[in-house]
Amino acid sequence: MTDSTTPTIGVFALQGDVREHLHALTELGVHAITVRRPAELEACDGLIIPGGESTTMAKLARTFELFEPLQKRIRGGMPTFGTCAGMIMLADRIEGGTTDLETLGGLDITVRRNAFGRQVDSFEGDVEFTGLAEPVHAVFVRAPWVENAGPGVEVLARVGSAPHVDPSAAGRIVAVRQGPLMATSFHPEVDGDGRIHQVFVDLVVSTGSTTG
Repeated sequence: MTDSTTPTIGVFALQGDVREHLHALTELGVHAITVRRPAELEACDGLIIPGGESTTMAKLARTFELFEPLQKRIRGGMPTFGTCAGMIMLADRIEGGTTDLETLGGLDITVRRNAFGRQVDSFEGDVEFTGLAEPVHAVFVRAPWVENAGPGVEVLARVGSAPHVDPSAAGRIVAVRQGPLMATSFHPEVDGDGRIHQVFVDLVVSTGSTTG
């Protein structure tokens, strides 16, 4: 880390909502970089895995020889934040996935893919987020939810009732943290509210992660 207040945070850039996360981090004064190769990963104090398509992400990470280096850094304690597909990539267990879906793991959670439905079932709604005084406006696009979380996992947010959402989905877990790992089912990068990204930046700084 360059200094205690200006970490270098990478965004997994082989697939997904890369530009939006880079913008959110830059707005917070963070040194944000794209990560497509192991050498770029080595420069990071923290990493964001964006929304996208988890199966494609895993396959591309293998192709670009990034999968094992990612696992090594995550297991070594690098702060990592996964959004939507990124949550799936960080989960230890998946329901509703293809048999060949690999995940990086690290979070002691079971995630259900496309839990809220298809693209046409996408929705928005305010959720209470632990540590934030005001609710966040959450955008869910083919979003997963957390079926269950291990004892070491802190639940940060649950979905409330919203139009077009099956009432049985109310109360489902949509944001978690376990040590230096964080994940949300929704996309905090799309609405210009940088508070959740700031939570992650503060986590990177407090962890004191060093590059390499």
